[in-house]
Amino acid sequence: MARNGEIDDYRDYCKDCKANTYIVLDHCTGDTICSDCGLVLESCYIDEIAEWRTFNDDNNDKDPNRVGYNVNPLLSQGNLKTLISNNKGDHAIPRWQDGVSNSDRVLLQGFDIIEIIGNSLGLVRPIKDRAKEIFKKIEEQKTCVMRKRDSICAACLFISSRENKLPRTLNEISSVVYGVTKKEINKAVQSIKRHVELEDMGTLNPSTELVRRFCSNLGMKNHAVKAVHEAVEKIQDVDIRRNPKSVLAAIIYTITQLSDEKKPLRDISLAADVAEGTIKKSFKDISPHVSRLVPKWYAREEDIRKIRIPRNCGAKQLN
Repeated sequence: MARNGEIDDYRDYCKDCKANTYIVLDHCTGDTICSDCGLVLESCYIDEIAEWRTFNDDNNDKDPNRVGYNVNPLLSQGNLKTLISNNKGDHAIPRWQDGVSNSDRVLLQGFDIIEIIGNSLGLVRPIKDRAKEIFKKIEEQKTCVMRKRDSICAACLFISSRENKLPRTLNEISSVVYGVTKKEINKAVQSIKRHVELEDMGTLNPSTELVRRFCSNLGMKNHAVKAVHEAVEKIQDVDIRRNPKSVLAAIIYTITQLSDEKKPLRDISLAADVAEGTIKKSFKDISPHVSRLVPKWYAREEDIRKIRIPRNCGAKQLN
């Protein structure tokens, strides 16, 4: 088939001429017409050939896209801005090309960083989208101009994950952001809180937000997870002045020591992102209350008394 503007011609059988003749395909009307007798062989023809066109006008690159960029409501131009520029080649002919403003370009760079960090952490789409909204507010108010963009984007994800009740710790986030420390992310978080109106982040409640994730990381069975939940609820009535994460890690250690599938302290440390030494100290603090914390249906009193305290933490056995 030879394409010629909006009309194609090719040889095919004409039932009126009873012979192979040149058939004309008119793309404007959608008609296929015999060039000899003028019979309309088919009307309303649907062209199934993909309507490829090039959106990249630089260097004659082949970019067979069928559409332009996705509409992004967070950008001032919706990512559909069109500019006119001149070709600097031999023929200075004005041409149309896609483009974005400088402010939108900064937003797009931040959005890309948020996507990369979010994907590394396995975060769901609502968390990443909310982080982008927070990042846009920061850029509009210019509240974190002196901070690294990576730390700002990481802080946006930290806040968004807390708002969505699917938190990630500062250690978890900083571990996937190259060249940014936990301290830098925390400073960015505090700066954002001071200048940007946010949704209720709530308090970090290990009984609802961290137990299932940490236990899942350790591959614990459902009845053990249930025992951890109950112990965490009971610990609220005990005056333990330690970080909730370290207390949770100590409770998980306690529960696993009473099961057939005991977990090494090192594995719990990695799953909960808490140092082994901190878990040992937390375990020492909760040890006087272990008999009350562990559900009666989960373990016998004599077994609870036999739980061994991690080394370098005082006594070898609970009294």
